[in-house]
Amino acid sequence: MEKVTIDNVRNEVNPMQVHDVRRPVSDALGTDHFAMNYFELAPGDSFSGGLHTHHDQEEVFYIEEGTTVFEVGKEREQVTVEEGEVIRFEPGEFQMGYAKKENGNEVIGWAMGAPGSTHDWEELESVVSCRECEEDVPHATRINSEGRFEFTCTECGNEFAM
Repeated sequence: MEKVTIDNVRNEVNPMQVHDVRRPVSDALGTDHFAMNYFELAPGDSFSGGLHTHHDQEEVFYIEEGTTVFEVGKEREQVTVEEGEVIRFEPGEFQMGYAKKENGNEVIGWAMGAPGSTHDWEELESVVSCRECEEDVPHATRINSEGRFEFTCTECGNEFAM
C-alpha cells in the first residue's frame, strides 16, 4: 500500500510550459499499470500543449473544478467538460484539453491512463504544422536528451524540435 498527499507530490510541468502545475501521482505511488496526474490549469493553460493521441493508452479526464474544452479528432470538434464530469478517449483518438482563456476560470483536473504508468513515446502522435507540408498533420513525438519535444512528420519525414 502507498499513500500520498497531492501537495507532497513533486511538480513536473510539460516541457512546452503549457501549465504551471502537473503532479505525477502515479510516480509517487509507484504504479506500474496505471497513470494518474493532477493538474491545476490557469485560464489559457492546457493539459498537454497540443492535439495528440496515445496509440497504446486510453485516457480519462475528471474535471474536479472549473470548465474545460477538449478538441477531439483531427477535425478538432469542441466538447465542453464541466465540473464533476468525466471524459474518455480511446487509444488512437486525438484530443487536447484546456481551460478557456475567455472563461477566466481556473481548472483542477485529473488525467488517468492505462495500461501503462508512463507514455511509450513510440506510440504518441501529435498534430502540428509541418513546415514542409505547410499543413497540420500527425507527427511522431518524442522528448530528446535536452528535455525538448522532437517531431517527425508522418507525411514527409521533416524533423524539428520545440
